[in-house]
Amino acid sequence: MEPAYRGLGRCVCCFWLAVAFDIVGLVVLLIGVFVNIFFYDLLIYAGAIVIFLSLIWWVFWYSGNIEVPPAELEDDVGLLKKDKGALGGISGAVRRLSSRVSSGIRNSFRRNGGPSSSHTDHTHRSAGEPPRAPQAEQVAVAMATLTPREDTPHTAVSSVAGCDVEMPHTTTETSPT
Repeated sequence: MEPAYRGLGRCVCCFWLAVAFDIVGLVVLLIGVFVNIFFYDLLIYAGAIVIFLSLIWWVFWYSGNIEVPPAELEDDVGLLKKDKGALGGISGAVRRLSSRVSSGIRNSFRRNGGPSSSHTDHTHRSAGEPPRAPQAEQVAVAMATLTPREDTPHTAVSSVAGCDVEMPHTTTETSPT
């Protein structure tokens, strides 16, 4: 037998927290409005925010006290109806078929590692081979330290992967401090 809830319902703690937030928020807001202090605007905003946060507790209290008869819950949570007529057989068959199809799809995703974003991975590997991670293309870069000479032009030629690239010489100027 269910306990009989009187007065405030099941979520009494949420109710009292909502009331406490409302009282504290109202007191802080009224202090900010009527007391002559230099941070009155902070108190006004803080009081309004605390009152706004009390809405969370009010929503918890209200939604915790919603009562739904078990007859209305049957379709939502999957409870089967007790009196099966002609429609009960059809709906049961449809429910079993739906369950088989969805579990088959779910199991196929588990076997294959989830849906693939590219179809090129599947064409290059055999059926028994595990999926490979995409390889990043590597680029070799040659670097050299050059000392500037006054008699040569201020450009450097660097050869990377068979291409000659001319780079201008840069200097850094410092000012005396």
